[in-house]
Amino acid sequence: MPNMTLSLPEDVHRIVKAHSEVRWSEIARRAIEDYAKKLALLDAMTQHSMVAEEDIMALDYKVKEGIQEHYKKKASKKIRR
Repeated sequence: MPNMTLSLPEDVHRIVKAHSEVRWSEIARRAIEDYAKKLALLDAMTQHSMVAEEDIMALDYKVKEGIQEHYKKKASKKIRR
């Protein structure tokens, strides 16, 4: 199995060093493996897609705009109470 070297922020490194009982390499391996599998699934799902990136970005904007409106309405209802 290939090896990989990771860099950690100092605060995270201190926590990791303080807990030597944890198999950190196993946690990192599983996290990377899970993420890689999700990317592979996404690649397989979009491999033959005919949707242009501009269309995806437009849809992304509309979805985020809808979510923003939802939470604005929810927040304004709480303020009125």
